[in-house]
Amino acid sequence: MKEENMQAKMQFIFAMTIFGTLGIFIRYIPLPSTVIAEARGITATLFLLLVVYLRHSSISWEAVKKNLKVLFFSGAAIGINWILLFEAYRYTTVSTATLSYYMAPVFVILASPFVVKEKLTPLKFLCALAAFGGMVLISGVLTDGGEGVSFRGIFFGLGAAAFYAAVMLLNQFLKDISAYDMTILQLSMASLVLLPYTLIMGDFSTIEWAPLTVVLLLTVGIVHTGITYTLYFGSMHYLHAQTAALFSYIDPIVAIILSALWLREPMGPANIAGAVLILGSTIVSSLVKEK
Repeated sequence: MKEENMQAKMQFIFAMTIFGTLGIFIRYIPLPSTVIAEARGITATLFLLLVVYLRHSSISWEAVKKNLKVLFFSGAAIGINWILLFEAYRYTTVSTATLSYYMAPVFVILASPFVVKEKLTPLKFLCALAAFGGMVLISGVLTDGGEGVSFRGIFFGLGAAAFYAAVMLLNQFLKDISAYDMTILQLSMASLVLLPYTLIMGDFSTIEWAPLTVVLLLTVGIVHTGITYTLYFGSMHYLHAQTAALFSYIDPIVAIILSALWLREPMGPANIAGAVLILGSTIVSSLVKEK
């Protein structure tokens, strides 16, 4: 069991690293965010169905039926999470939206003793505080004087964080279902939830399907969603909710580092200090054995 947990940790870390590269690809896709999200969910679902077909396997409908209620609510939470996150970016700055959104691991750590009966140890609590402090530094809220803060944007960001935390906690209740089946059902549910919002809010009159746009959409749908969500959900099933919450901070760290190196966005001392706090708290919580 110990070896299985270590493998799950490595898969989760890899998944969060790939998630961290998503922003670079999205930056070069000239489409409305709602259209990108819908295409992401549909492409990932179709890709995973194709994988199941090529492997001459099939979806275990018995396992799906057994977990249908959890799959429905967690899949719907993914779709609502995407919608609220897009609205957060619409109404406030990226730094403020990111700070609000990455309250999700803190929500998980605080809620896990009541939802999944995991003990909230002093170490986990301190690591959560350190990681949150790191996100405050990285967000730029302290260094830019709080300019651009929007209460509506913060509300949407916290709402997205709540639904992200709900996905992490709900998946703890899935039993005897493969990562492929889990991911296919949850992403298809997310696509269904996103569809009405996309049809209402999406501006389809200006869309141009250039070859590069199609390639980037396929990459986002297949690599960043289909493959990565399979690793994400499959590994999270073997991790404690609090551990998964702390590892999830790898996503923003990778995104910020890539934005500094690839997009030449500035990364000052506060950003570096925040990265140290987040990675340090993640490593400590993972390596130190608790009584």
